[in-house]
Amino acid sequence: MEELFTSLVQIFASTVRLSVPLILAGLAGLYSERSGVFDIGLDGKMLVAAFAAGCIAALSGSPWAGLAAGILASVAFALIHGFVCITHRGNQIVSGVAINFLAAGLTALLGQAWFGQGGRTPTLGSDARFMPIDLPGADTVGTVPFIGPLYQTLISGNNILTWAAFAAVPATWWVLFRTRFGLRLRAVGENPAAVDTAGISVPWARYRAVMCAGLLCGFAGTYLSVGQSAGFLKDMTAGKGYIALAALIFANWRPVGVMWACLLFGFLDALAIRLQGTPVPGIGVVPVQVFQALPYALTVFLLAGFVRRPTPPKAGGVPYVKERT
Repeated sequence: MEELFTSLVQIFASTVRLSVPLILAGLAGLYSERSGVFDIGLDGKMLVAAFAAGCIAALSGSPWAGLAAGILASVAFALIHGFVCITHRGNQIVSGVAINFLAAGLTALLGQAWFGQGGRTPTLGSDARFMPIDLPGADTVGTVPFIGPLYQTLISGNNILTWAAFAAVPATWWVLFRTRFGLRLRAVGENPAAVDTAGISVPWARYRAVMCAGLLCGFAGTYLSVGQSAGFLKDMTAGKGYIALAALIFANWRPVGVMWACLLFGFLDALAIRLQGTPVPGIGVVPVQVFQALPYALTVFLLAGFVRRPTPPKAGGVPYVKERT
């Protein structure tokens, strides 16, 4: 019984750590899409952030410098998306897809040109990474049945970006639903004409939302290359931006719902890793690819609308054109 409980705790601990980039990217999309700017480019912004963070962390030996570089790179790509979609009223879906392709090609090209390791950045040492933080008494409490594994494995041993991701959920809720900035951001996504009539700049409100999205994608990408891994790998996001977008839609554009949906995807990913190579009674060893496909299969299932019908912001995806008097 205790061994089963310990295995479950290990799966839940993996769930938490695998869901961190999804939560950050999902909240990033929440800011952007609540303002009326659809953001398919979450994956691309995460990728450039991971690359920039991996490069600067390797060169400087500081994970904080890597985080700053990741945020700057992601915000720069977010501003490109805003320039196309807000200033020039371009197609938001096409712009997001273009950002994803640009990020995939640019990171691979620069990685190979600068480091010559097949698109990878140099391996980071422990001083250049966000390492797990052991909470006080983790080793002592770890010997206590049931409570010990929960504290030692699930609560303790997470890095600072993991804590930041979960702290960002209530912070996002408070910003969106308890501040003037959040009220205006949501109003711009629902009825931009009314906001404009009140004397509030619709483009500026949307630009700020897009920059918030870039900031959070910067954290997500940095977590991948400087927290979860020891450097950048080619295409290391592996479609996590699209999964985060699916979680956002499934959560009906609500921050707490985004967290639970991302934990669900993280749980499937952790379960897939745990079950790889494990014989299934009556079937035998299931191919690894079946388990790896589980999160993406759930993404398709959710986006197909089999769970419930989401209600997006009314002005989402529609460029705002100021009426001339």
